[in-house]
Amino acid sequence: MSYCQCQGIENTFDRRLAEAQLQRERRRGPQRTTLMLVEALRAQGVAGRTLLDIGGGVGAVQRLLLESGAAGVTGIDASSAYLEAARQEARQRGFEPRVRYRHGNFVELAPDIDPADIVTLDRVICCYDDMKGLVTASASKARGVYGVVFPRSAWWTRLGVRLLNLSQRIKGSTFRMFAHSTEDVESLLRAQGLSRIYRRTRGIWQVAVFTRAAGAA
Repeated sequence: MSYCQCQGIENTFDRRLAEAQLQRERRRGPQRTTLMLVEALRAQGVAGRTLLDIGGGVGAVQRLLLESGAAGVTGIDASSAYLEAARQEARQRGFEPRVRYRHGNFVELAPDIDPADIVTLDRVICCYDDMKGLVTASASKARGVYGVVFPRSAWWTRLGVRLLNLSQRIKGSTFRMFAHSTEDVESLLRAQGLSRIYRRTRGIWQVAVFTRAAGAA
């Protein structure tokens, strides 16, 4: 991820937005696609397993899997405000001893990050200009299960992303969104030994879960 995109994420996903999202989740619960992802992961077994949550935002996936018996979580985010919101919420709910946080660009941090039983990227791929680097590095950390939410490959999705980026440019923000090809993403995951076992769509989003064959590197 480029420096400009990192700065764009830090400036766009600020303390005000983090607090607003956390308050919304407290009132209404996590977004439906997040719940779809978590339900699919629970079907694969969560109890006693470790989670690496990349771009975890205010920590919805982390908390839901910890409630389901996950042994521990590593949460990584390029937004310091979102990471702090996730930390505070984990502390309030008594999960803090089971969670570690890292701030920064995952691709740069990856060499120092331990593998986990489950790896998740909930609406993260669309924030990365270096999709290949992100998907390859994150997939290599998944010992068993890899779950992701990202935009569908459709003309209207690409149009929406262009309009959003135009708005960001007008506002002077360096943050951009990306509608990466589904086939390109899945091809990289297959190259890492992961096979898709679940896919559902909702609006512009698709939710997918991949698993690694037993004994695969």
